[in-house]
Amino acid sequence: MLIPALDLINGEVVRLQQGDFAQQTTYNQDPVAVACAYQASGAEFLHIVDLDGARDPAKRQLALIHRMQQESGLRTQTGGGIRSRDDIAALLKAGVERVVVGSSAVKDPALAAQWLDEFGSDAIVLALDLNIDAEGGRWLATHGWQEQSDLRIEELLETLRPAGCKHVLCTDISRDGMLSGPNVELYRDLKRDFPQIVWQASGGVAKLTDLEDLHKVNCDSVILGKSLLTGQFTLEEATQCWQNA
Repeated sequence: MLIPALDLINGEVVRLQQGDFAQQTTYNQDPVAVACAYQASGAEFLHIVDLDGARDPAKRQLALIHRMQQESGLRTQTGGGIRSRDDIAALLKAGVERVVVGSSAVKDPALAAQWLDEFGSDAIVLALDLNIDAEGGRWLATHGWQEQSDLRIEELLETLRPAGCKHVLCTDISRDGMLSGPNVELYRDLKRDFPQIVWQASGGVAKLTDLEDLHKVNCDSVILGKSLLTGQFTLEEATQCWQNA
């Protein structure tokens, strides 16, 4: 599945470069209209990152997210500053199908395991952001990539897989928003080592051949953000490429 992504700040569609709020580009002032356009282009699912909620959960844009779902008819997965079970419950109540949990799972895997047990494997997506060192170590970053943990992705998955971890969105930080091509080898290795997990590749897709490369290594889904917003290709072109790969 190809999943368009929209990042939201103050009710607008934006992108941050490498997670830096000081490097923000605004692409559209009407995210509802963008969501509807994606649906008209064949999307079934939408990935929403509430960057206001990431900075302050009290400012989570629940009403806007609800409108985007209702008016587009798209199923959604939504994240940004998920710190408590109440955050998860509120998003699910607002109609979100899957809640995206990132930093909280890395900082407290036991808490994430509790959430997986309470809400179920299909209600939670782990968003795991990686810094890859010179030796190939895949270290998890947190808090919008501003903090480096001492935990590798493999260690976290070995902990959470028995708890029901099923959906994982994985980003190579060095590729995100750079239109430099995805880290195909990363997803090849992760799918080989953890075949039971439904992998969502995120970061770097710039051309249709990138989708072909990800399909060849059995990646389950691809998040499409900046590539669609900047017109590298259309969602229709991407879907046709993915289906024929």
